[in-house]
Amino acid sequence: MRTNRYGRTWVCMLLAAAVASGCAAEPSADDGRHAGAPRGVSKPAPGPESQHEARRQGAAGGHQDTLDERKETERTEKGGKGKDGKEERPQVHTGGVKGRPADPAEALADYARRMKDEHAARIKEAQSPRAVAARRWRLKQTPLPAPAPPRRKPVIHTRKGFEVDDPEGLPPVFTTVPTKDRVVFLTIDDGAEKDPELLRMMSELEIPYSAFLSDYLVRDNYGYFRKMQKRGVTLSNHTINHRYLRGLPYAEQKEEVCGQQERMEEQFGKRPRLFRPPYGAYNRDTLKAAKSCGVKAVPLWAAEAFPDHMEWREADRDLHPGDIILTHFRGDAEWKADMPDLIRQVMKVITDKGFAVARLEDYV
Repeated sequence: MRTNRYGRTWVCMLLAAAVASGCAAEPSADDGRHAGAPRGVSKPAPGPESQHEARRQGAAGGHQDTLDERKETERTEKGGKGKDGKEERPQVHTGGVKGRPADPAEALADYARRMKDEHAARIKEAQSPRAVAARRWRLKQTPLPAPAPPRRKPVIHTRKGFEVDDPEGLPPVFTTVPTKDRVVFLTIDDGAEKDPELLRMMSELEIPYSAFLSDYLVRDNYGYFRKMQKRGVTLSNHTINHRYLRGLPYAEQKEEVCGQQERMEEQFGKRPRLFRPPYGAYNRDTLKAAKSCGVKAVPLWAAEAFPDHMEWREADRDLHPGDIILTHFRGDAEWKADMPDLIRQVMKVITDKGFAVARLEDYV
C-alpha cells in the first residue's frame, strides 16, 4: 500500500479503529498545507506514539472536564456561590434531561406540532359560519365573540353629572354599563329606515343589537320590526313622536313615554323595560313619567356611529368596557350610504379596538 511522504494513509487507518471521526478530522488531501501554517509549508502528521499520548491526555482531560461540569451543574441547581463569590439562584430547566439542554430534535418536533395545531385552529375559524358571513358582507375582520352573560347583572347607578333633583327611586341614567368584560353595546334609534338587508346581515353575523323605536316612524310597517323581534332583538321605547321632552309639562311627557309603552305592548306583546329620551334630553318629570309605566333604566350613549366616522362623548375618543354605542335607522336619502355600510364601519372600529358586541339586556 502506497502512502504519501508523511504516512497519512497509515495514520488514518489506525485512527479509524479508535476514533470514529479520525479520517474526517484529517486535513484535506490538497497540497498538505495545514490551517495556520505559512503558505507552501506543510505540517507533518504525528507518529503513532504521539497519537496515542494525545488520546490518553485528551481522555484524562475530558474526564476531568466532565467531573467539573457535573459539579458546576449540581451547584447551580442547588444555588449557592459561584466562582466569583456571588450568590446564584437555582437554574430552572425547561426541557430535556435535568441539567442538560433539551434535545434539538424534540424541540423541533414540538414546535412543528404547535404550528400544525395553530394552523388547524386558523383553518377551523376561517370556515366558521361567522367568518364566512363576515367575508360575504365584506367586513375587514370577523367580529369577536362576546363572553357568556354575567350570572348577576351589575348594579347600575346614574352617571355623575346626569342626576336630577330628588332622584330617589327613579330609573338610573347611564352611558356605560359597569363591567370588566371587553364588550360594548350597539343600539339603533327611531325606525325611519326599514332595510331588509340589515336583518339578514345582523342575523348571519350573529351581532346583537337593541332598537329604540318612535311610533310615528314605525307605524307604517310594524311587520318589519316584528321580524326583527323574532330574530332576538329587544324593542325598546323612544317615545311616540320624538319630541324634546325637557321642554314639555309632565302630562305631555307622560303621554309621549307611557303612550309608547302601550303602543309597543299592543304591537309587540311587551312593555319595554328600557327607555331612551329623544336627543338625550330629560328632567325629573321625564324619569318620573317613565317609572310610572314600567321603565327600569334609561341608557344613553358613550359614542355615536355614522357610515364614515364616529363621534365620542369622552375626551379620549376611545371605547371602554361596557360603552353604549348609538346609531340610527337611516339610508341613502340621508347618509348616502345604506345600513350594511353603517354596520361595516362601526364593526371595524369595535373589532380593531379588541371589543365584542354583547346584548345590552343581558347586562341591564
